[in-house]
Amino acid sequence: MSAHLNATQMNRLDWFAQTVYTTIRLFVKNELHNHAGATAFYFLLSAAPLVLLLTYAAQYLAQLAETSVPAVLLLAALYEQFRLNELAELGVIPRSAQLAAGGVGLLTLVLSSRGLVKAVKSAFHVIFPEESKRPFVLNWMLPLIIIPVVLGLVLLAVVVQASLNFFASVDLLGEGRGALLKSLNTLLALLAVWGLLYLALRRLPLSHPPRRPTLVVSALATLTLAGLFFGFELFFRVEKYQSVYGALGGVVFILIGAYFACMAFYFWAQFLYALSKVDVAALEKLFLGGHGKGANRLESLVFARANRLLAKYGRNYAPGETLIAEGDSGQEAFFIYAGQVAVYKRVADGEKHLTDMEEGSLLGEMAYLLGEARTASIRARTEVTALVLPPGMLEELMRYSAPLSRRIIGSLAQRLMHMNRTAGG
Repeated sequence: MSAHLNATQMNRLDWFAQTVYTTIRLFVKNELHNHAGATAFYFLLSAAPLVLLLTYAAQYLAQLAETSVPAVLLLAALYEQFRLNELAELGVIPRSAQLAAGGVGLLTLVLSSRGLVKAVKSAFHVIFPEESKRPFVLNWMLPLIIIPVVLGLVLLAVVVQASLNFFASVDLLGEGRGALLKSLNTLLALLAVWGLLYLALRRLPLSHPPRRPTLVVSALATLTLAGLFFGFELFFRVEKYQSVYGALGGVVFILIGAYFACMAFYFWAQFLYALSKVDVAALEKLFLGGHGKGANRLESLVFARANRLLAKYGRNYAPGETLIAEGDSGQEAFFIYAGQVAVYKRVADGEKHLTDMEEGSLLGEMAYLLGEARTASIRARTEVTALVLPPGMLEELMRYSAPLSRRIIGSLAQRLMHMNRTAGG
């Protein structure tokens, strides 16, 4: 029992290490740091007019606050929730705004939001590769849908903050209401971000990821963003940027923060994709000899053990046992991990032995690729351990790895050549 638990734990550790390695490799390959930079830039362009609209709202509430208590609460919530005083001190927003600039700000918001959506979609296109495309009308309408959603979330955040402030002011929360108020506000903010990230990770990919992994990854992304937010407050000082960049120091500070936030978001999006491809990545390394051309020592170490794949796909065959029967309609692919098999073909007077195949051979791929019945029988000559891959996994492997695709095509060509020579002889 203890040995079984240890083996299970080792398999889980292998799975985690391979998933993280695959995520980092794809993150670098897809150049997501460049996508993060573009997204952060469009985010800044989108945030500026949005904050300008918040300034208009603050000015309007300030006028109403002279005669309305709810307006006072909403105004305080607006300043506290979005730290308008700090943004004004950083020079990101003006102390007051002229309404004449509203049209320009709204137009900038629409155009920059479209750029932001396109930047995110471009990143997701390389993270979650898909040949199909969204309808043209939906591409144009998506930014117009997102803007009201963002404004609605802003309004909801302000109303919730005002309600919590009201409960605290009338002493409905009892002792420690300040700490409880802050905790509730933080919790609601985290839940809102979690929901937004879940919708983005779930709906933006054309092939929607499974719901449960998406919920978990969205939660991890939310915690990462929260850690970045508080880390910036603790270890970074905007004054340093202002001393270097002058009046633009606050903007540069926010842009850098947005860049790291986008990097974290795209990392977890890539992690979500890697969850579905970790078996494919491990099988690729195994099929290419465990290392493959250009593999480094870390990669060889991470993918050194095949125990996890054997536990999931492995099957043992005794000598003489049939792996594949000629004429069968099955489409599984077989990778000979250990042992030796023999290939037989029906002839008029029985069966003809065509060839033997050693460990490291991939079998059964022709039936899947051609969509036909098995063209030969394969039996174990010795004790055989094989990985039995379900239909579709071979296509995933070929789509994921160009070197593996070339090897499969090459082995098929050699096999057909050998069968023709044998038939001709």
